[in-house]
Amino acid sequence: MTPEDLYSMMKPVQENKGYYFNPDHAWVLRVLSGVLTNKERYGYGSCPCRLATGKKEKDRDIICPCVFREEDVAKYDSCYCRLYFSREAAAGRRKIPEAIPERWLRK
Repeated sequence: MTPEDLYSMMKPVQENKGYYFNPDHAWVLRVLSGVLTNKERYGYGSCPCRLATGKKEKDRDIICPCVFREEDVAKYDSCYCRLYFSREAAAGRRKIPEAIPERWLRK
C-alpha cells in the first residue's frame, strides 16, 4: 500500500467523523508514509511523530489516529502531527497554533 492509497481509503471515513486532512497534501503523504513504515516495522501504524516502543499494548495511545486527536482537534483545530484538522482549519477559516502540546498516557 502506498501513502496515496492510504489517503484515498482514509479520507472519506475520517471526514464522515468530522476530521479533515491537512490541506498540505505533501505533508499528509509524508505523515502517512511514516504510519505505513511503522506498520511494517512494528505490525501496527503508530504515529510517526512520536516514539513507539514496538509493543502494541504500550503504544495503543499513539496508534493512528491516536487517542489525543479528538481533544486536540477540538481545542487546537489540529492534532499533534498536523495530519488531521477541524473543518474550519482545513478550509482556512481558522488559524492553527504554532505548536500542539505533546501528551502521553503511558507511564
